[in-house]
Amino acid sequence: MKNLVVVGHPDKNSFCHNGIFKTICTEINKKGEELEIIDLYRDSFTRPRTKVIEKYKKLVTWCERIYIISPVWWFRLTPRMEVFFDEVFTPGFAYKFVNITKTYAYPVPFLKNKKVRTYITHGAPSLPVRTLYLNSVKLRLVMGVYTFVFGWRLSLFTKTKQFWSVPFVSEKKRKKYLRTVEKDIRRDLKQSIVSQKEALSSL
Repeated sequence: MKNLVVVGHPDKNSFCHNGIFKTICTEINKKGEELEIIDLYRDSFTRPRTKVIEKYKKLVTWCERIYIISPVWWFRLTPRMEVFFDEVFTPGFAYKFVNITKTYAYPVPFLKNKKVRTYITHGAPSLPVRTLYLNSVKLRLVMGVYTFVFGWRLSLFTKTKQFWSVPFVSEKKRKKYLRTVEKDIRRDLKQSIVSQKEALSSL
């Protein structure tokens, strides 16, 4: 299967980069599956950035599975991850609007065939984000971005995972987070093998 990993953290020593990203790539490489990487803070975002955005669109078109990794800054993902959504997941490429009336329309996704898994890290603890702030980061990401381009499906919620208080938790807790990532990726890779066997058996 063709895998694309999009990482949106500027610090290579961060938990996003040196933990989650590294774990995903290691597991995919072990199985010898195809892997491409978009490291948003390694590419130049100086305008005009037509070439880099076109490269990203080609990679999104190429892949079958997308992994997205980002910390949460100011209750949204990092600026370059937001630019990725704004300038890659554009109307005509990722979705289109179909009018119901003159003033109302609904989005038709063009990337419904992509499998998506997301890891977002918080400096904040779980309780206030899930209660006082109504889990707004995850809800906005899934309902305000993903459903437009990937369509409505439960897996967009279940496969968008949040890791809490990352700068403050113990090393033991961080390792537990990474075991979750490791299990997820192994499950994805196992599903790839099952899908390939089913495809061969149908020939």
